[in-house]
Amino acid sequence: MNYTPEMEKAMQSSHKMGFAEYSRKLENQIAVEKRRQNDYEKCKNITADFVSQLHK
Repeated sequence: MNYTPEMEKAMQSSHKMGFAEYSRKLENQIAVEKRRQNDYEKCKNITADFVSQLHK
């Protein structure tokens, strides 16, 4: 996959590592994916709370 400079910037700002470092070690990949999953779950919960408050 070709990574654009924007993708590299986003990876650096979000996870404090570039794609080269991410792909080099399995531990880095696991840590990043765990953070992504946690962020996804938080956003899902926030959205569900917001939607439930709209319907009150």
